[in-house]
Amino acid sequence: MIADLGISRTAVSTAYLTGTLVGACAMPSIGRCVDRYGPRAVMAVVGAVFGAVLLALSFTSGIVGLTAGFAGVRMAGQGALTLVATTTVAYWFDRRRGLALGLTSAVGAAGISLAPLLIEVLIADVGWRRAWAVEGVLIWALVVPIALLGIRNRPADIGQHVDGVPPAPGAEDHTAAGWPLRQVLRSGMFWAVAACLSASSMLVTGLNFHQIALLGERGLSPVAAAANFLPQTLAALLAGFAAGALLDRVSPKAVLTAAMAVLAAAVLCVRFVEPGWTALAFGFLLGGSGGVLRSVEAAAFPRYFGTAHLGAIRGCAHTITVGASAFGPLAVAMGRDLTGSYAPAMLAFAVLPAVAAVLVLCAREPAVRKVRDQS
Repeated sequence: MIADLGISRTAVSTAYLTGTLVGACAMPSIGRCVDRYGPRAVMAVVGAVFGAVLLALSFTSGIVGLTAGFAGVRMAGQGALTLVATTTVAYWFDRRRGLALGLTSAVGAAGISLAPLLIEVLIADVGWRRAWAVEGVLIWALVVPIALLGIRNRPADIGQHVDGVPPAPGAEDHTAAGWPLRQVLRSGMFWAVAACLSASSMLVTGLNFHQIALLGERGLSPVAAAANFLPQTLAALLAGFAAGALLDRVSPKAVLTAAMAVLAAAVLCVRFVEPGWTALAFGFLLGGSGGVLRSVEAAAFPRYFGTAHLGAIRGCAHTITVGASAFGPLAVAMGRDLTGSYAPAMLAFAVLPAVAAVLVLCAREPAVRKVRDQS
């Protein structure tokens, strides 16, 4: 795209930043729509919009169209679809919510990690314009039917119960309880979790965005650099599933702190990557941290704040997270421009997950499910 459109790598990174920030602004509204209309309708609409955006990107001819396309992709794809899918799972599970969300998030993280490798093959075969079009048609063919035919909003809609288990006679049903958004925003734990998600989103997006060039600078061929998404995929799958199961037994604080330590190690590892096992270590660390964070984000908010306003809460968190991801590619590109290499800036970037870990350790865990629906 850089070659065909005649624009620089920094210009593409800036377009990605602008488009992502614009797309992120829609997340709170989408979250409120999930609370009001249910995941099924929202997922169908978002899927239709996402497919149309991908098709439109196949016709882009300059930086303006590319920026608009990035806004649509970030709003509908990794933003809204992720939000709707994991919120749906949170509605249906309570006792083993961590495991269910861990499985969902692990598969999602693995798909995100694997997609660049598959799309690279598609681009080599049909070109980047047709690749955008193929992706759009696939979204229409897969996501929209799944939303309409395979999704139900909540168990009560079809006469079922959360976890498939009816509540005991006379027992109070807490599954629909929840903190209102205005009270959540006054909780230190919300902002601590958001800080971890933002650090991960920014750094993982930035490193993935420039991965071919970054690992090429360390001596890997373009094919080997693209293949590094495979260990990232495997690590994201395994770590996300393990983190989800662990979250049913331990506090999210411990898992968040461990994820930040792994992310910091991945960032610092860039300075020492060479063809061979160090490149594999980088891939496993980066993918593992992302897999863990996706599971924690999906499980921590319903655990701490309930599900009554979960869409609005997670929509607000996604705005922060997606917005942070916008700065990743530009920050990495600017670090290279200023120093002449990708590696020196990694020392500064590693500070971000360290600070986020400190915030998590200092935050007080909110009382679980003590606040009923106050809307």
